[in-house]
Amino acid sequence: MAVKIISDSTCDLSEELLKKYDIAIAPLTVTLGDRSGHDGIEITPDDIYKYVESSGELPKTSAGSVGEYAKIFKTWRDQGYEIVHFNLSSKFSVSWQNACTAAEEIGGIHVVDSENLSTGQGLLVLQGAEMAQQGSSAAQIAEKCRKLAKQAEASFVLNTTDYLYKGGRCSAIANLSANLLRIKPCIEVKNGSMHPGKKYHFAIAHAIHSYVEDRLKDRQDIDMKRIFITHTRIDEQIVEDVKNMIREHCPDMGATITTHCGPNTLGILFMRKGN
Repeated sequence: MAVKIISDSTCDLSEELLKKYDIAIAPLTVTLGDRSGHDGIEITPDDIYKYVESSGELPKTSAGSVGEYAKIFKTWRDQGYEIVHFNLSSKFSVSWQNACTAAEEIGGIHVVDSENLSTGQGLLVLQGAEMAQQGSSAAQIAEKCRKLAKQAEASFVLNTTDYLYKGGRCSAIANLSANLLRIKPCIEVKNGSMHPGKKYHFAIAHAIHSYVEDRLKDRQDIDMKRIFITHTRIDEQIVEDVKNMIREHCPDMGATITTHCGPNTLGILFMRKGN
């Protein structure tokens, strides 16, 4: 039976990749004041930046409901597909739980907790899509990708802690101190949750250079097949510099760029080699 790969919109994969690998998206909902819409459809990252700049508040996000997941799943099941669906980490959202409930109602669906976000999730989605194209069953894909979830390495450097403060993830004092001292914090995803990493200083370009060196230098465990540079409205010259650094440390691979999140944030995301 043919397999359809579906993912929450939080995988941050480009339209080019979604089309190439025939991946369907289950969008989460974003609310900007009294306006709500689906992530990436009615609400775009530019809408979010403008809203925060004008209101001083962060938008609210909502997981897909059981009914929304069931509707999407049924569409593909009615066409004869088995389904593998990839969710944002279950520690970030109830989307995984809602998708599991919908999957039980519809049947023929395997739900994978990515234990990640953004293109850390996207790496697993692409692995699943490649396996589907090669003829693997839905059960085989889900089993493999659940194991691989532990090998996805995601981290980001933030230009400002303002968004963390507005979202209640850091105190007013910590936010003020970070801004005064020009601290650029690194956020790492470990075991499905976000954790503070190293603190960088000075201009964002300098901080990102140090961050990339720290993530890649002398690493022997990086799977060279695919590395994402995921950023949010950052200077293109910084992106080009990061590409060149990746080629220096990982000379036999290319880089794919996608965007999401708050302005001037950048991360490099990749799979670690298995044992």
